[in-house]
Amino acid sequence: MKKIKYRSGSPVSSALDIVGDKWSLLIIWDMMVKGKNTYNELLKSDEKIATNILANRLAMLEAEGILKKEEHPESKAKILYSLTHKGIELLPVLVELLLWANAWLPVDEGSENYIAALKKNKEAFVKKVMEDMKR
Repeated sequence: MKKIKYRSGSPVSSALDIVGDKWSLLIIWDMMVKGKNTYNELLKSDEKIATNILANRLAMLEAEGILKKEEHPESKAKILYSLTHKGIELLPVLVELLLWANAWLPVDEGSENYIAALKKNKEAFVKKVMEDMKR
C-alpha cells in the first residue's frame, strides 16, 4: 500500500488523514493496552471490525510507519504486528481521548481500570505503558 496523500499541510488535517477514521486508533489502542499483536486477536476485538477493513488499516498503518510486521516466532502462518516508536508516541493522544470520553460519553465498565489509573497518576500510567511497549 502506498502512503496517503495528505489533504493539506495542516497538522490536524494530516494527523486525521492517518488516524482519523473509526478504526485506526482502536487498532492502536488494542495493541498498546490490550496486548493484541496478531490479525486474529485484532479481528476478535469487541468492536467487531470487518476483515477487509482490518487488513486495509493494518496495511495503511504499516505504510505510514505506525506499526511493523514480522514473522511470528511460533508460527510461520501468523504475522506479528508491533507498534513502532512513531506509533507508541500516540499513547498520550489516546489517553486524553479516553479521559474526554469518560467525562462526556457513556463508557463501558471494562475501561474503569484504565480511567482510575489515569485519574490517579496520568504521567505514571503513560510512562509505564510506553516503557512496556518499547521492550
